[in-house]
Amino acid sequence: MQKTRLGKTDLMVTRTAFGALPIQRDDVKTAVDIVSRAFDAGINFFDTARAYTDSEEKLGLAFEGRRHKVVIATKTQAADAKTLWAHLETSLKNLRTDYIDLYQLHNPAGLPDPNDEKGLYAALVEAKRKGMIRHFGITNHRIHVAREAAESGLYETVQFPFSYLSQQPEIELVNLCKSRDVGFIAMKALSGGLVANVPATFAFLRQFDNVVPIYGIQHMWELEQFLELDQNPPIIDAAMEAVMEKEREELSGDFCRSCGYCLPCPQNILIPQAARIYFLMTRSPYQPYITSEFQAEMARVETCIECGACASRCPYGLDTPGLLKRQLALYKTFLAEHQDEIKNG
Repeated sequence: MQKTRLGKTDLMVTRTAFGALPIQRDDVKTAVDIVSRAFDAGINFFDTARAYTDSEEKLGLAFEGRRHKVVIATKTQAADAKTLWAHLETSLKNLRTDYIDLYQLHNPAGLPDPNDEKGLYAALVEAKRKGMIRHFGITNHRIHVAREAAESGLYETVQFPFSYLSQQPEIELVNLCKSRDVGFIAMKALSGGLVANVPATFAFLRQFDNVVPIYGIQHMWELEQFLELDQNPPIIDAAMEAVMEKEREELSGDFCRSCGYCLPCPQNILIPQAARIYFLMTRSPYQPYITSEFQAEMARVETCIECGACASRCPYGLDTPGLLKRQLALYKTFLAEHQDEIKNG
């Protein structure tokens, strides 16, 4: 597998990397089997987070006895030094290791003060000095925070959503990172499931030699698909470019990226699904979304009290309550058009 240096770090990582968020939904044996298959196939970079329930523990089991052969990145949502140290200790225990290759601040609203001797940034520096982490970076969904991190010279990597739906500001961020020798890790390569053309996604990202995509993988068949693409990288041709351009036009407005930072909802609305349900239904098999159980989940949107909590937490500045209402209306129209199918089970 092709490898690249991750920014100014000494980490040589495969250009096809493993996003371990989805394996929290697998049982332990399935998760370990998938991760082991990825390792055996040559993938050496695995990304997880303290917030991903038991994902760290599953990676720890999979890499026991061969930890030194992989590059592991994890994240902390700590807002202060004390919490960071607690999270770091837990991650080390879960991953069955005494060091983290890349430790990342997990989507902070802003960068911590590097001059605060008792603050979050000082704790990162101290953890690196002690050898508990080898390198540190930041993940974010706010482009101004990601740019600030890249420009500061204080972080070795930036992780940010990047796919063929991305616009010029995101491409400029990629180029900024390259010019500053900051590693760029691409998350949300499939835009939370909205992008269905995996070969086009792979080809688009492979154009950028400083971009390391982490593909979220839950199923063995998903892994095999990415392994095949890595062995036979597709080339963007006119037909593929037309597909990408069509999808850029369809999703050029406000759409939910399914980052989940809007949650929890006081009315228990499944916002990441409900706020983009029409796209999900029209871009993938819709049958799971027309069941009586899912209809009941969508009906929760009508209980929205417009408290504004979701909108205040959205890193993309979306009018989430308004988006939910528009998507519910489209959902109802879709159901009406498929009444016979619903009645017949």
